[in-house]
Parts: sequence; structure tokens; C-alpha cells
Amino acid sequence: MPFSLARRQPGLDRQPAVWRSRASLLVALLGLTFVLAAVLAYEAHDAAQSHRVTAERALRDYATFAAWELLANATDTVAPTLSAALAPATAGAAATPYDALPGPAILMSSASGALRCTAQRDDASRWYFRLDFRDGSFTTVGASPPAQERSMVRSTVDQQSRAVYRPDWSYATVLVGRGAAQRAVAYGVKYAVHGAPIAAFGFVTCADALGAPVFAGVMAHHPLLPRTLAGHEPNDSLVTVTVFGASGDTIWQSGRRSLTPFTADASLETFGGLTARATLRPLAVERLALGAIPQSKVSLLLGLLGLTAGMMVLAVLQLRREQELARLRSDFISSVSHELRTPLSQILLFAETLRLGRVRSAAERIGATDVIVQEARRLMQLVENVLLFSRSERRMTRLHPEPAPLAPCIRETVEAWRPLAAASDVTLCTDLDEHVVAQIDRSALRQMLLNLLDNAVKYGPAGQTVTVTVDRAGNRARVMVRDQGPGVPAAQRHRVWQPFQRLERDVQSAAAGSGIGLYVVRELAAMQNGDVWIEDAAAGGGACFGMAFPIVDPAELGAPNDDALAGVRR
Repeated sequence: MPFSLARRQPGLDRQPAVWRSRASLLVALLGLTFVLAAVLAYEAHDAAQSHRVTAERALRDYATFAAWELLANATDTVAPTLSAALAPATAGAAATPYDALPGPAILMSSASGALRCTAQRDDASRWYFRLDFRDGSFTTVGASPPAQERSMVRSTVDQQSRAVYRPDWSYATVLVGRGAAQRAVAYGVKYAVHGAPIAAFGFVTCADALGAPVFAGVMAHHPLLPRTLAGHEPNDSLVTVTVFGASGDTIWQSGRRSLTPFTADASLETFGGLTARATLRPLAVERLALGAIPQSKVSLLLGLLGLTAGMMVLAVLQLRREQELARLRSDFISSVSHELRTPLSQILLFAETLRLGRVRSAAERIGATDVIVQEARRLMQLVENVLLFSRSERRMTRLHPEPAPLAPCIRETVEAWRPLAAASDVTLCTDLDEHVVAQIDRSALRQMLLNLLDNAVKYGPAGQTVTVTVDRAGNRARVMVRDQGPGVPAAQRHRVWQPFQRLERDVQSAAAGSGIGLYVVRELAAMQNGDVWIEDAAAGGGACFGMAFPIVDPAELGAPNDDALAGVRR
């Protein structure tokens, strides 16, 4: 044998694989049905305890509501003030994008009372600005800000007003900087009649202005919990709210931290990108969870029924796939029988001619024996392909790649195939680089090349020239087989490497084929760390089938012996 292969165990050849597969499928489906029935029974038994899941969901929803309510009420608190403060500069649309704009001093009277700081001395650092989008100018009045603060405010407002700000907003706030250098910015955008932003007006104040003065008032005057649930307990005994800036700094926190897992976050772009995190305290969890009604499990049951239906569909698809596979195997057996019949008929015909002594000369006797040898070789190749295919599917093929020169092996295989090519009126040519050495299994390479040559001769026209080349491309050794046949369409090139697959035009043609030759080529190439592909041949039409293998430094061959130089070591 050309390969080291495990033997087939007797008694297993005739087992109906299709029935084994169907039986396994039915067992699997029954098992899944049992599992589904057990799940449904468990859900029915566990319905009394499902209120916990529902209650936890309700508690998290309540935390989400509390976080959103805090931000919404905070927005409602500052919205009238900020809208009125920025209105002198931003209200109304400019007649044209080129209208003259007022300076930032217009805000000094209307915005002086907006977002006041907790410490009066901090208000002295308030300053006002105008960012003109038309020429990029940045004008300020009021306190003189540090250069770094001025630059951060300018870049942040420019970016936010273009990426976040919406024409229907009357204001927006944002925090810039971190730690002690953090500042609160309130601004609005002036638009032209056609919606083109032309300038941003605003003011800069202390970061505390967006902290306790706003959120503490919201907690005191805008209840986060319905009185029917919270009773007369203060809000901060039921919910802990923490407000974070865009950079993750804590801006404000109500009361002590809670340890329950019922937490939700909410964020508003108009409110400086601040994030409110609401966490229910144990007292709220206790009051809200009492009396929770178990929810219906109809959705879960419907989901399980849908899953069962999906598995039934998959089972049907699997059975159809097996049926298709059985059909392909039947076609394969028919095709192989047809291919085996032709060489056997030729062998029988010329063997009987010799046996009955019907040859009239030594030349006819030699011709008859040549035909027998050629058809026997073709028969051997077909049988070898079938054996390789069977063993490859069972992962029983074992190759032994070793460094070897490609040219001698390719030349020997081509010469052995030349009589079969000549019988089909096909000319074989070679262009071999004698210096290319690759990591290959000689017998496997021979079978691969025979399959490609058979493919080229079978599907190509009579009188064509098939060229076999060996060259080097980077760190790969390439073997190319070019024919002058109809070629392989690019959209179908991936199919021809699959088992039992043939092109539609070839199925309808007179050329016999088993559909496994190229599959065997691909599998043998993969076992040698090689690649296979198809490309268009040069001008004149045809296909080029390529094989590539890891290249080896000729020095690794050591001292060449006669067998290595002749390329016949097996």
C-alpha cells in the first residue's frame, strides 16, 4: 500500500449507516422531549416561588424610575432659569448666517443668578463666552479664566454643540475638568433661519452649581416614591441616589450608601451627560416586595413550545440532509460502477483476444498488452481514490511527509500517465524547477497529480495540451496543472473540492466521474500542510489547478543518493 492505513474491521462494512443515524436522531429527539416535559413540570411546581423573580424585576424597574425621576426633576428645576438666562443671546433665529452677533456681555445681567455656587466667593470666578462657529473666534467677559480652563471650555463646547446639541434644545450643560479644577458650563446655540448653527453663548461657573443646590432641592420637593408605598418616610430612607459626572467623578450623593443589588442608572445629554444611579435601601425592598403577585408563565411555556417546534424543524432538516446524502452516495456508487466498467471491459476484451490467439503479429500483441496495462493503471487509480475517500472520512489515513525534490516525482508520474493521455489525444508538457525541494509524501503527491491529470484529460477537448509546472513562490513550493478545457466558473470553484459534487454541465456530459477525485486531492494536501486552489489559465481558456507545499532548504536533504536523485524513493 502507498500509505500507512488502519485496516477496516470485519463485520462493520455492511451495517446500514443511514438507519443508525436515524435511530440516533430519534433517541436524541425523545431525550429532548423528556427534558422539555421535566422543565414544564418543574415550572408548574415552582410557580408559587416565581414571585421572587417578578419582585426583583419590579424593584429594579423602580430604581430605574427613581434615577430618571431625579434627573427629569433636576432638569425641570434648572430649565426655566437657564432658558431665560441664555435667551437674550440665543432666542430666535438669525435672518442670515452672516448677521452680526452680540458679545457675551449680553448674558452678564440675565445669567448672573443662574446656577449659583454654594459659596458666594466662588461666584466671583464666573465668566461668559461666545464661540463663533463662522470664524472660530472665542470671546469672553467677566472673570479672567486660566488659559487651560479657557481652552478646555472652548474645545468641549465646540465638540458638544456639533455632536450632541439639538436645534430644539434651549440650553445644555456640561462639566469640564476634574477634581478641584472642575467647572460647570451652561450654553445655548444660536441658529440661522435654515437651521445652521452660527454661535454658542454661555457662561462658566463652579462645579458645585450642578451638585447639591440642584439635587438636594429635588429630593426635598419632588418625591421619588409614591406616598401609598413610601408612607411618610423621607425619600432618602428608601432610595440612595448618586450623581456621577461624565468622567466618573461623584458630583452628589444623598445619604448613606445602600447595600442592596437593586440599582439602575439613567443619563441625560442635555444635563451635562450626568449619570444618576439609584439604589433601593433595605426598607424600600421590604415594603415594595410584600404582596407581590406571581406572574403568569405563559411566555416561558410558549418559548419552550417554540423551542420544541424549532427542534422538530431541525430534525426534519436533518432527515432531509440524510436523504440527500443517501442520494449522493447512490449517485456515487453508480458513477464509480460506470467508471470501473470501462477499464474492466477493455481489459477483458484484450485479454480474451490474447487468450484466443487472435493477434496477428508481435506488434498487435504488444499493443494489446499496453492497453491492458493502461486500463489496469486507470482502474488502480479509481480504486485508490475510493479507498482514500473512505479512509479519509474515518480519519484513518496516515501520511509520512519528508523533504524530497519535486521534479523527479512529478516527472515520473507524468511519464506513467502519458500513454493514457495519448489515448485521449492529449499532449503532456512539463516545466520543472529541478531545485525545488518540499516536505511531501511521495505516494500522496503521485495520487494527487494523477487525479488532476485525469481531471484535465477527462473534461478537456481532444488535441489539447496539458502543462505541469513546478516552481517556487515565497516559502511555498507550487505544482500547477494547466489545461485548455472550459475552465471552472469562479462562483463554483469552492464546490468542486467537496465530495460527490460535480458541475451541472459535467453531470449532463458524457464524461464519467465519481465526484471524489478533487476531494481526495484537497484532503491529502491538508495532511501535508499544503493548499489547493483553482484559477484561470493563461490566454486561450482553461483552468489551472494549483497545489502548494512547505518548501525545504535543499541542504536538509543531506548527501544525495541515487534513489533521491532519481526521485523514486517511496
